Amino acid sequence: MTLRCAVLDDYQGVALTYADWSGLSGVEVRTLRENITDRDRLAAEIGDCEIVVAMRERTPFDAELLRRLPTLRLLVTTGMRNASIDLAAAAERGVTVCGTASNATPPAELTWALLLGLARHLTAESNALRENGPWQSTVGQDLAGRTLGLLGLGRLGRQVARVAKAFDMDVLAWSQNLTHRRAADAGAQLAASKEDLLSRSDFVSIHLVLSDRTRGLLGEPELRAMRPHAYLVNTSRAPIVDHDALVRALREGWIAGAGLDVFETEPLPADDPLRTLPNVLATPHLGYVTDRNYRTFYPEAVENIAAFLAGEPVRVLTPN
Repeated sequence: MTLRCAVLDDYQGVALTYADWSGLSGVEVRTLRENITDRDRLAAEIGDCEIVVAMRERTPFDAELLRRLPTLRLLVTTGMRNASIDLAAAAERGVTVCGTASNATPPAELTWALLLGLARHLTAESNALRENGPWQSTVGQDLAGRTLGLLGLGRLGRQVARVAKAFDMDVLAWSQNLTHRRAADAGAQLAASKEDLLSRSDFVSIHLVLSDRTRGLLGEPELRAMRPHAYLVNTSRAPIVDHDALVRALREGWIAGAGLDVFETEPLPADDPLRTLPNVLATPHLGYVTDRNYRTFYPEAVENIAAFLAGEPVRVLTPN
């Protein structure tokens, strides 16, 4: 019997080259190059599959979709956390869910790419150079001596903090459970409150997990609390920041600009103002998209499939 495996969201068309899938005897592997948001179409595309490999949290596997995948036996997600998968519903249907390792360094590096691009107006200056426009039209911001505010000081936040110290920046940090000791261990000062951090920072970078506590954490009052010359960087999860409030803040100059790698709807709709606002530096959710991560994601996905077929699944994700 041949088992069918669908690898979702292979945007770059490289999934089959980053791992040796040929060792999966009796498994027919196919890849989908685009993200399918229409549930009927998605169910039709993968409804015959016993195995699905999902990319991060791009495709929600809720109870309703799982019911429409009657042959699904194994769902592999890249990374060991995926809030878009209803693990309880999967367990009820007898679907095993497995994850892979993930490297925290790439999104931390992209954070700095966005922050530096904003500080030195790289998009505007690069476009002017390409289009034979004005030679030097902006004045950049220095990093040394400025304050970086980190919302979240976990694995990613700590990496960003270390780089900030190398740039001679002062680092503030805040999250609901952050302590003075943990902040000091990462080279940061604990802000008295979220509002205190926002009002004192020249750059604010988000490194929080999306949850009921963090959804909408930054709305109009918080964005108005930021300094007019300050920049916001979000490589974490889009719903942590209220979309409409952010657009207003950028249009009306409450803040100087934003560096964004995550969006509530991905791909970002063509008519979304975040595509065209001049003070936005945006990338299409590239935080984890690096050679090193792909050389982890896909080989471990193959390992997960092989272990499952052998009756000894590994890296299994279970409901809390």
